[in-house]
Amino acid sequence: MKKYKELSREELETLRSELQKAFEDAKGKGLSLNMARGKPSPLQLDISGELCDALTSSSDFITESGIDIRNYGELTGLPEAKKLMGDMMGVDADKVIVFGNASLPIMYDTVSRSYAFGVNGSTPWCKLDKVKFLCPVPGYDRHFAITEQFGIEMIAVPMDDNGPDMDIVRKYVESDDSVKGIWCVPRFSNPAGVVYSDDVVKAFATLKPAAEDFRIYWDNAYAVHSLYDDAPKLLDIIGECEKAGHPDMIFEFCSTSKISFAGAGIAAMASSADNLAWVKKTMTIQTIGYDKVNQLRHVRYFKDIDGIREHMKKHAEILRPKFEAVYDEFEKELSGLDIATWTTPKGGYFISFNAMEGTAKEIVAKCKEAGVTLTGAGATYPYGKDPKDSNIRIAPSFPSAEDMKKAAEVFVLCVKLVTVEHLLGA
Repeated sequence: MKKYKELSREELETLRSELQKAFEDAKGKGLSLNMARGKPSPLQLDISGELCDALTSSSDFITESGIDIRNYGELTGLPEAKKLMGDMMGVDADKVIVFGNASLPIMYDTVSRSYAFGVNGSTPWCKLDKVKFLCPVPGYDRHFAITEQFGIEMIAVPMDDNGPDMDIVRKYVESDDSVKGIWCVPRFSNPAGVVYSDDVVKAFATLKPAAEDFRIYWDNAYAVHSLYDDAPKLLDIIGECEKAGHPDMIFEFCSTSKISFAGAGIAAMASSADNLAWVKKTMTIQTIGYDKVNQLRHVRYFKDIDGIREHMKKHAEILRPKFEAVYDEFEKELSGLDIATWTTPKGGYFISFNAMEGTAKEIVAKCKEAGVTLTGAGATYPYGKDPKDSNIRIAPSFPSAEDMKKAAEVFVLCVKLVTVEHLLGA
């Protein structure tokens, strides 16, 4: 088939009529499919069912080191849980604090602490005239929502297949002391599925920030979420920062929310001794301790990092066919038309789709009309504003593989129809 931009107006009008009829037929099927958010499917949640039985008797409530998990204490988490989460991030247990059920609250609290009290003795952000964060795009909408709520100015930084444009990052970080942080999802980024290259990780570690309280918010949400055995690895940012003499520059976050139960996992932060001491100062006021029962439950169930890796192979077996259903449909129906590009990540939870400029919102609306719900267009950019109105995040995890194929077919149909209408109206 010819590229859409090479079609005559008459050919475009004929194609629009055909696509419109197919769209009306799709609407008539009464579909109700949702690929808006990266929710694990019920089948994925089922494979962790035995987690609930990991503690079955009163003797199970005592850890190997003699800690009674039913009582107060262990503010920064059980030693066994610190080791498990540290191994997920590739860091020593003494660099880890284990918190509650998910990593998002830790990131929120870290921004909140910085805003209210200042980072390690620096001026509280609330007393500054201007605070800025760098936001690699396309990126995670919940990161952007946190900084927006605190009135922090967000600066979009473009990404490529290696990670953020480090020339732009370096320019801002090293010349502007109002730049206090950058959001990063370094392995299988949300939504593009990018794994930061070794060169990018090393470039982060060797930054020389103008602000003493600049921190990298390293949201390693998909540290163990590979779909294929040959998925690329991620260099240890904490180790690289230590080598570069900047141990305090990094906050790393992870959780088991998409490993065990979504919203009922355990989450952790890894950082330098000075950063962790700063966090603990306010933690002692905030809480007497997080849920040690759940921490030990996870340790007993997974046992160690090898247990987590084996468990994640089961997740991959469930997820892989859904991603491939999307890849196959895009390749079959859109390849060669020169109207869109898309990522084919080897892990994580999302696919990033770039439509023709000026069409993303209309594509999402058309899909909704045909019974397929997507993340709102623009959500992957600060303030919900994609300047090109092009990027759409696709989350294949929740529908079944069969439903994912149906959803992909509807999505492709809407992309074609909206693109033709856009070309005719141009």
